[in-house]
Amino acid sequence: MVKIMLIAVNKKLACDELGKLLLRLAVGGLMLFHGLHKLFGGVGFISGMLVEKGLPGFIAYGVLIGEVVAPVLIVLGLFTRPAALVLAFTMVIAWLMVGTGKTFALDAVGAWAIESLVYFFIGALAVAFLGAGRYAVGKDPAYK
Repeated sequence: MVKIMLIAVNKKLACDELGKLLLRLAVGGLMLFHGLHKLFGGVGFISGMLVEKGLPGFIAYGVLIGEVVAPVLIVLGLFTRPAALVLAFTMVIAWLMVGTGKTFALDAVGAWAIESLVYFFIGALAVAFLGAGRYAVGKDPAYK
């Protein structure tokens, strides 16, 4: 009885293409909020951190590529794999800039202090490996 119900549920939920769309919307859409905050609020604080580390401050504008352009492309399903790799790389840089000291720490509510960085990194890698799927602006040649 339970086995029959599980098989029926699995058949109804077997929609890989919808899953790819939802993953793209979650990873790209949620990261876009971080990017829009920097787009409208400025990247001055990031520039300051870079200068403190001996790097040129102007490279802070690169965060807009990783947190605005790449997420928009991911959501649309356009150049999805390269955009997802750019987002994953952006998360590595963010971890190096602000997260290394928090890697083995919990925040005030008991969550892993870098969990959002890890979520976006792993989510972006998943999108890079899975591709955009059928429901995308940039159609994959596999979906005619």
